[in-house]
Amino acid sequence: MIINADLHVHSKYSMATSKNMDPETMALESVKKGLDLVATGDAFHSGWLNELEDSLVEIDNTGIYKTNDTIETNNTKFITTTEVEDNQRIHHLIIIPSIEVAWNMRDEFTVKNMDADGRPRIRMSGAEIMDIARDYNCIIGPAHIFTPWTGLYKSYDSVTDCYGQQPDFVELGLSSDSDLADTIKELADYTFLTNSDSHSPWPHRIGREFNRMELKDLSFKSLCFSIKNNDIIENYGFDPRMGKYHETGCIDCHRIYNIHDAVECDMKCSCGGRIKKGVKGRIQELASFDKPHHPSHRPHYQYLLPLAELLSTVHDKGVTTKYVQTRYDRLLDLFGNEIDVLLNTPIEKIATVDMLLANVIKSYRDNTLDVIPGRGGQYGEVNYN
Repeated sequence: MIINADLHVHSKYSMATSKNMDPETMALESVKKGLDLVATGDAFHSGWLNELEDSLVEIDNTGIYKTNDTIETNNTKFITTTEVEDNQRIHHLIIIPSIEVAWNMRDEFTVKNMDADGRPRIRMSGAEIMDIARDYNCIIGPAHIFTPWTGLYKSYDSVTDCYGQQPDFVELGLSSDSDLADTIKELADYTFLTNSDSHSPWPHRIGREFNRMELKDLSFKSLCFSIKNNDIIENYGFDPRMGKYHETGCIDCHRIYNIHDAVECDMKCSCGGRIKKGVKGRIQELASFDKPHHPSHRPHYQYLLPLAELLSTVHDKGVTTKYVQTRYDRLLDLFGNEIDVLLNTPIEKIATVDMLLANVIKSYRDNTLDVIPGRGGQYGEVNYN
């Protein structure tokens, strides 16, 4: 079977997340997106685990969960996951066999307060966290590996320097893609995951990056096998220029800097703000090749942008306005879920509904989108005329 999976999200128990990040809303909104499987996120937080147990039921001991409805629905299914921060402020994504296993794992970690935040700060190294994860038959890898604040490469020049051994995957993050990552020789052996890291259930956030995967069946065991064996059919995600840390830039005025110029001025902007090294700059430091060297197992990386954000851009209206949401709902009524509209619906059919939208979708499908790149914590913008 082939599924669309977003394996990294957060719950309402994480800092700066929507209060609507509850299982029922997440499941329903993920159907609009076109996701078959979505992460629970935050599976070491006791309040969230209690809510998951009240709201979800496991399907035939597979480690896959559905909402606890009185009637059968086709809602998106869930798999147990969490993101944790280690003692170097590096973030790790853990995919867990079940909610029960998540409960059992909580006491294994050195942490001041596991319930202080949905993403706990664990006072242990990445290697120690990996050892515990594997003792419980989880799979683990670095979250958004290039992100300058909390990605693995902010502190290490090699993945194995962090873990002491190879993790099960690498999550790229919003500011990079496989072309950029495959300029780094050591990453050739890894499966690349593209996930949303969403803090909101709405379709312009959840599933903004996702993985199309082939599984033997819908189960934790099959998902792990697919990831470990590079059975990703296609990665979908942002044009990396849209990520808010793609270019090196000032976190105050958002001026873009060449990495060498930024180093020369001691990472201090002329405005007085701090310059943050961008993903592209860090990759240039780590790169083994000038151009990507894709291994034979590497799937195609397809750019996409959230449909509501595209509608917002071309019509100059807010993402959550009635104007945008009415047009969003009409497109889904006519052509299916959001992923189908973005990737599969013929441009000429979209044009019969919204010519402006059809033009911008054609641009990113053709890889000709004009983007003002993200930097210094500010997302990139589509330069649409």
